[in-house]
Amino acid sequence: MSNTNTGGPAFPLHNHGVQTLGLHVTGMTLRDYFAAKAMQTLLLDDSYDFSDRGLIAQKAYAYADAMITAREAA
Repeated sequence: MSNTNTGGPAFPLHNHGVQTLGLHVTGMTLRDYFAAKAMQTLLLDDSYDFSDRGLIAQKAYAYADAMITAREAA
């Protein structure tokens, strides 16, 4: 189990998730949302080697983690 701070749900629902086929679904985490936004910008940078997709993903999550840390400090 990971101790990574996910920031909670990106788009929280008033009923704290949706019950679908017996599963509790809360949607994407704030960390995933931030990483997706960071990845969009990273992919625009011509200096990256796009063949290493894992590196791009790691960098995107590093930015997401920094954004969550900054939110906690504010």
